Amino acid sequence: MQDISINLGNYRLMVTEAPTVKMRENPRTGELETVTNRQGEVQFVVVLFAKPVAQPGKRPGKGEEIRVNLAADPGDGFDEGGYVELINPVLNTYEMRDDNGRITASGLWFKADGLKPAGQRGLSSAA
Repeated sequence: MQDISINLGNYRLMVTEAPTVKMRENPRTGELETVTNRQGEVQFVVVLFAKPVAQPGKRPGKGEEIRVNLAADPGDGFDEGGYVELINPVLNTYEMRDDNGRITASGLWFKADGLKPAGQRGLSSAA
């Protein structure tokens, strides 16, 4: 399944690694290269700590660090420790198979069109 719309309105998203150009290692040369999409546009990545908003009468939920691919450069002002919202966040799944067709790895990854500063107390405007 690809590009499943998600609502992160009940999560506070704190930047733990500022947005950077997404890089990968070329398997043939071992050198780092810039990641682009199918249209040749440079992709970016940001690392966020996603923690559920505390609910009255309940123990606070544990958080999780997530990497989010961004379709474009989010610009300046998204420094470590700042709270953000994702613009049009989606979830994707993947699986990797060996030569015999057996699944060797599977998981999910996050993607968004961009970032914007979060509202009051780091909460999403969707909350």
